[in-house]
Amino acid sequence: MRQIRTLGLVAAGLLSLSLAGCGGGGASIGGTLSGLGQNLSVTLQNNKADSLTLKTNGTFTFPIYLSNNAGYNVTVLTQPTGQSCAVTNGSGTVNSVGTSVTDVAVTCVTTSSVGGTLSGLATGATVVLSNGTVLLPLTANGTFAFPGTQASGTAYSVVVSTQPSGQACTVTNGSGLAVTGVMAQVTVTCV
Repeated sequence: MRQIRTLGLVAAGLLSLSLAGCGGGGASIGGTLSGLGQNLSVTLQNNKADSLTLKTNGTFTFPIYLSNNAGYNVTVLTQPTGQSCAVTNGSGTVNSVGTSVTDVAVTCVTTSSVGGTLSGLATGATVVLSNGTVLLPLTANGTFAFPGTQASGTAYSVVVSTQPSGQACTVTNGSGLAVTGVMAQVTVTCV
């Protein structure tokens, strides 16, 4: 029995040495993010399990490495507020020698000309913003975006249409001119 156990340990050691010698650390899955707006984030996921939140454009790599011949499928789990991100070259199979994948491309485009951040809103409260044509009720602090894009140079103006009960909210940077591909950063603060 002891001899079988010793042989098992020797076999495990030889296996780990042989894997280390042929790149047994696995292949990384990554690529490039472009078009993400300032102060925004996008969360990607590989194989519906390995999540990665990105806050800046540039290269990225998922934390979990894959073995040779393993499949990968990169998708967008959470879109950035006011943008839509798409993945190209996001699925495939790691080759038999375990070469890392570096050509996944995630490209984000702006889908809203006017958005921003809400802070200080009490739990259970609602503030309603208006951009002149659309009423946007907000029930939680964080980022928000009015639907749709405006032509570059078009004026926008965001105001508080309905104050939350027991609070007063103010708007900073609430007016200006739309810029193509850039979401205006309006700040709404409630006290």
